[in-house]
Amino acid sequence: MTMARASANQKPDKAYPDRRDMLRGLAAGIGLTIAPGVTLYALGGAAEAKAPGDRVTSKVRWGMLIDVNECADGCTECVTACSKENGWADTGNPRTDAQWIRKVTVSDPKTGATQSLPMMCQHCAEPPCVDVCPTGASFKRADGIVLVDKHICIGCRYCMLACPYGARSFIHEPLEDQKPHAPRGKGTVESCTLCVHRVDEDRAPACVEACPAEDGGAMLFGDLNDPASEISKRIAKYATRQIRDDLGTDPGVRYQNL
Repeated sequence: MTMARASANQKPDKAYPDRRDMLRGLAAGIGLTIAPGVTLYALGGAAEAKAPGDRVTSKVRWGMLIDVNECADGCTECVTACSKENGWADTGNPRTDAQWIRKVTVSDPKTGATQSLPMMCQHCAEPPCVDVCPTGASFKRADGIVLVDKHICIGCRYCMLACPYGARSFIHEPLEDQKPHAPRGKGTVESCTLCVHRVDEDRAPACVEACPAEDGGAMLFGDLNDPASEISKRIAKYATRQIRDDLGTDPGVRYQNL
């Protein structure tokens, strides 16, 4: 599967560092109410952002393994679960709908064979979305989860252009009935968070729990840094691949039988 990666030729303006510091300072001191009953609090915008209990550590790298052979063409349980868990709607319009997770079909141009697989933020070790963000709103936690700090996202959409996976989307319309654990904001960019609120409670992402259990399910979540974890054992035993590994982003999502 071929996906293009955008490049940024212009260097940030010298004023950006001061602007980033100012925005982070403002975000750290206040909560931002974006809808009745939904308040955003600063995520820190740094690799060492802390989860409840200060348990976020670089000793862990959360990731996902998806067995494409177990992913049925017509199954969208993972998409439905993500939508319900995080409060976004799939209206069938790819230009305006959230892209937290979606099913895509890839084909082999030589044989014509096709495969269906879920696509979401790949939670790269070297995320290009973070590299191009002028305010520091796009950031990677110490445990490898890539997030967007809605306090300081200015909606420039540079990260959307830089993402090789088309995994980010822009919120165009006012939002209603938001989930307190997954605040969103008009005029900001968003993407899969690996259900970070669940991870911080020692629970698996909603998509993984919802994946049909026949033959063990297609999706496996775990610590890529722990050789004793089931995901690490599976990766060591079976051939897996990272999408667009030629870009050097080192995605945290791997695919088996692709």
